[in-house]
Amino acid sequence: MSALSDQVVSIATLVYLLAMISHAVEYALGNSRVKVTAPPARELVGAAVGGGAGSANAAGAGSLTGTVGADGVAGTGGGTALTPAERTAKRAALAGWIAVALTGVGAALHLVGLVTRGIAAERMPWGNMYEFVLTVSFIGVAAWLVVLWKVPSLRRLGLFLTLVMVLLVATAELVLYTPIVPLVPALNSYWFVVHVSTVVFASGLFLLGSVPAATYLMRAGYERGKRSFPYTLAKKLPAAASLERLTFVLHAFAFPLFTFAVIAGAIWAEAAWGRPWGWDPKETWSFISWVIYAGYLHARATPSVKRNVAAWLAILGFLTVLMNLFGVNIFFEGLHSYGGL
Repeated sequence: MSALSDQVVSIATLVYLLAMISHAVEYALGNSRVKVTAPPARELVGAAVGGGAGSANAAGAGSLTGTVGADGVAGTGGGTALTPAERTAKRAALAGWIAVALTGVGAALHLVGLVTRGIAAERMPWGNMYEFVLTVSFIGVAAWLVVLWKVPSLRRLGLFLTLVMVLLVATAELVLYTPIVPLVPALNSYWFVVHVSTVVFASGLFLLGSVPAATYLMRAGYERGKRSFPYTLAKKLPAAASLERLTFVLHAFAFPLFTFAVIAGAIWAEAAWGRPWGWDPKETWSFISWVIYAGYLHARATPSVKRNVAAWLAILGFLTVLMNLFGVNIFFEGLHSYGGL
């Protein structure tokens, strides 16, 4: 079962890569929202006599008037050839929805890999860095699919999200992989499920939230007339206001979960080590993350604070989450040293 999990996760990574390529194709083909209008009605000049001419003209005009089909493409009774711009738009849309489908397939395979890993380990698959990164990335991509289902117009953000997924899952496989081992004694508690599950969900939402935060900064700069790199990358992204709202919604949902996770961790620490808080490296960086995310929400709710400042706080918060995940486990020793490397 462990080997099956490894293979499925590898396939999921390749599917995410294909999804990213499909998103890139859509992005490269340009603006898919080409306005398509029906061709003007053509009037037949008849040679009929008297009132017959008017009726013939009306009939001819009616028979040749263009109509717009359900797919938004103009046509006539006999069919109208698409313009080059319209054909490009259709190809871009097709590539975009193929990318979405591939992302869904990748997420399904990702879930299968996690479930089979848990079955093989006979526990929840959160016992080391490899498993934690896999779970957090799955929560991120699952949340993205929910967002896309609710707001399809954000689809082009998928290029950046799938890029993050490929990097994270590939890093987990190539750098962080750890064979299945039993949990250390300190983790054999029901608090393992309570505490770590909320950390995983919050981290996955923070991961997803960092993507629109970063792209918002690029898009906002582009809308202000900046045409240098990296602002030109945002030319075809959704409007800055939409990206900023998505950033806020995701962080507003994730922050209470993260707060509960910190509190649950303190309760668990009291039961396991006899003290609720000891400024262990992971505890310290969790507190730093909490303060920064609280600062983001406060800045977002304060009218005098610019949206750019709030977005930078959101990005800084996720950088501290990455530090807590990678830096603390790799470079520090403490009671939370369960990285498995």
